Amino acid sequence: MRFFEYESRQIVAKAGIPTSPHGFATTAEEARRIATEIGGPTVIKSQVLTGGRMKAGGVKFADTPDEAEAHARDILALEIGGHMPRGVLVDSKVDVKQEYYAGVVWDGMRKQPVILFSDMGGIDIEEVAESHPDHVGRGHFSTIHPFSDFQAKQVIAATGVTGKALQRATPILARLAKLFVERDMTLAEINPLAELADGSFVAVDAHMDMENEARPRQKALLAELGVGEEETRQAREATPFEIAGEAVDAMDHRGVAGNVTEFDGNLGLVIGAGGGSLTLFDAVRAHGGDPANYCEIGGNPSVKKAAGLAKLVLQKPGVDKIAVMMSIVSNTRVDIVARGVIKACIELGYDPAEKIAIFRIPGAWEEEGFKILERYGVEYADRSVSMHEAARRAVEKIGAAA
Repeated sequence: MRFFEYESRQIVAKAGIPTSPHGFATTAEEARRIATEIGGPTVIKSQVLTGGRMKAGGVKFADTPDEAEAHARDILALEIGGHMPRGVLVDSKVDVKQEYYAGVVWDGMRKQPVILFSDMGGIDIEEVAESHPDHVGRGHFSTIHPFSDFQAKQVIAATGVTGKALQRATPILARLAKLFVERDMTLAEINPLAELADGSFVAVDAHMDMENEARPRQKALLAELGVGEEETRQAREATPFEIAGEAVDAMDHRGVAGNVTEFDGNLGLVIGAGGGSLTLFDAVRAHGGDPANYCEIGGNPSVKKAAGLAKLVLQKPGVDKIAVMMSIVSNTRVDIVARGVIKACIELGYDPAEKIAIFRIPGAWEEEGFKILERYGVEYADRSVSMHEAARRAVEKIGAAA
């Protein structure tokens, strides 16, 4: 789940990282009061869970409280990327000597978090990494062993930062790394981290994403921030299809049918959880396919849950066929998934052999599953067929049908 900037600034401050003087306002009058308290030039920022605020006119500078009030009134009425603002952040316009980037993200390949630091802040870190790789320091760290400030110092020093700047930036990056682990974040970044004219460092902007599954563990933090239990906090509101996907997962405690995301394609997907689902989704697109959805199924779901997910995907407007694919599974019975998707086809009046483009799930109880698929004439693939090849065959069938 994503946090608004004003919430991210609170999380950063709670971790002991200094921030520039600021306040959150939901009305223009509140913005004026905060600007008066700050007592100097301010920046008025729209609070939306999407990018492009500056280009859309959602960030404006004010020299006086009157100007801050006028800007806040305009921004509060401004829709950005389909989002109306939660409010505005009234931030002090600080005297910046140097802008830095400090961040922590999860590295799925290494299965570890990685700290990032750059002496070229204020712009996207991806752009800096591509154009000026020598200006980005990085280092993986363990989520089990205590984090050492020396690890942060090494990463910062790799960018050429020395002296007092190195000494003052080190504890900030270290606290950000500890915050990342303690708060179950998938992203924790400060951009820019500003070095002021007096040599002090403050966070001028912050972005935080937290694991959805961590909400029960972080209940106290969310309550303190005023995050409602019903808030999904994604980059956009969930569609009816995605909400229905959550209902499918909730219908039965066995297994998982989650992360249902809607797209506009014609090939429905019932795919395995974890890295396998991402690989399969990308493989479909790489072969020219047009996915109708993304989802994750696994953890030994019941026939009811497998059928419910397959029904949801099959009934999605524009879906011609579905592909049922996973990596090699040990914690999910192949025969149960096979029964579920065939049950869904039959109950909706479809011929499983026509509606299921490919079934590729090798693993536990696969022989029993393959026998069920043979009975209904469904094409299946064993572990000798790669996930990429299975995706290609599914896309090929969609093309032939068209």
